[in-house]
Amino acid sequence: MVDVETLSAPVEPGGSPVELTVLLPCLDEAETIWVCVDKAQRAMEQLGVSGEIIVADNGSTDGSQEIATRRGARVVDVAIPGYGAALRAGIAAARSEFVIMADADDSYDLANLEPFLRELRQGSDLVIGNRFTGGIEPGAMPALHRYLGNPVLSFLGRLFFHSASRDFHCGMRGFRRSKVEALRLRTTGMEFASEMIVKATLAQLVITEVPTTLSRDGRTRAPHLNTWRDGWRHLRFLLLYSPRWLFLYPGLALMTGGLALGGALLVGPVQVGGIGLDVNALLYCMVAVLVGFQSVLFAMLARAFAMNESLLPPSSNVDRAFRVVTLERGLLVGVLLLLIGLGISVYSLVHWGSAGFGALNARHGIRLVVPGATATVLGFEVVLASLFLSLLGLARK
Repeated sequence: MVDVETLSAPVEPGGSPVELTVLLPCLDEAETIWVCVDKAQRAMEQLGVSGEIIVADNGSTDGSQEIATRRGARVVDVAIPGYGAALRAGIAAARSEFVIMADADDSYDLANLEPFLRELRQGSDLVIGNRFTGGIEPGAMPALHRYLGNPVLSFLGRLFFHSASRDFHCGMRGFRRSKVEALRLRTTGMEFASEMIVKATLAQLVITEVPTTLSRDGRTRAPHLNTWRDGWRHLRFLLLYSPRWLFLYPGLALMTGGLALGGALLVGPVQVGGIGLDVNALLYCMVAVLVGFQSVLFAMLARAFAMNESLLPPSSNVDRAFRVVTLERGLLVGVLLLLIGLGISVYSLVHWGSAGFGALNARHGIRLVVPGATATVLGFEVVLASLFLSLLGLARK
C-alpha cells in the first residue's frame, strides 16, 4: 500500500499542486451543473485550496458537458452507464489525493466543503455526510426513503458489517483517492455507495461522519433514482457481501430447530399446545436439517470463493477453518455419516424381514427410515463439499 504521507502532490498544468478534486457524476443535469461547479469553485477559493472540478458525464444529451466546460470543470466522458461507473471513472481521472464527491443536482451543500476537507487532513480515509444530523429540507427526500429505505438499509449495513455509518446512502462524501482505489470497487449502479462503505469498513479504513444538509434539487425533471429497483440493488449487495447473514445464520437456525424438534419426534408424538405433532412433522424437521446444512455449506464456500476473488478481505477465522476442515477430515466425517445411514437402512430392512416383508406400522417405519435417509444425504453432502472446499483451498495455497 502506498503511504499517502510520502506522496508528492500532483501538479496542475500551470505548476501548482492539486490538493482536492470535487467530483460530480452527471447525466442530463444542464439545469443545475453550472450551479454546482460555481459553488465548488467558490468554496475552494474561500478555503485557499488548489483544486479541480471533474464532471464524470454518463452520456448527457442536454448540453451538460459544454456547460460544465465553460464553467471551468474538466469533463470525463464515461461510456459505461450507471452512477457507480461514472464515479469510478472520475476517481481514476482525479489528479489529487483528496476527493469530495456529490450529486450534480444541487441538493448537496457544495459551498461547505470545509468539514470534509478538515477530516481528510486530520487523517480520515473516508468522510461520509450524514443528512439526518445535518438537516433535510422539507420535500428534499421522499418519506419512503427518509423513514424506511435509508434507515433500514443503514441499519442492515451496521448489523452485517459493524459499520459506524448512519447514512449509508448520502451522496456527498470525501476520501483519499489511493485508499479507495485500493478497495477495487466494482459495482456500476447506485449500490456503489454501499460498496464503498462496506469495503472501507472491512478494510479497516479510518471512517468518520460529518453533518451535511440536503436541499430540494434544482431539476424540473424526475430523478434518475428508482426507489424499488435501486433499493433492491442496495439490499442485494449487502446480502451477497455477508455470507454469514445470507447463509450461515439462517442455516444454523434451521438445523438447530430441525434437530431439536426432530429428536423429540423420534421418541414419539409431541403435543404443542392443542396441536399434536407426529411423523409428518418429523419428515419436515429432517428437511429443515438438510436445507440448513446446505445453507451452512454455502456460507463456507461463498466466503472462501469471495476471498480467492478478492471480493472480501482475508479472514483469520477462515484461515483457521481451512487448517481444521481438511479434505481428509471431511471425507472421514462424510463416510461415517454414510455408514450410519447405511446401518439404519440395514436395520430397517432386517426389521421388515422379521415381519415377513409384510405390512408394518407406518409410524414406526418412518421413525427409522427418515433419520437413515437424512444421514445418508448429509454424508454425500459432506464428501462433496469437502472436495470443493479443497479445490478452493488450492488457490489459497
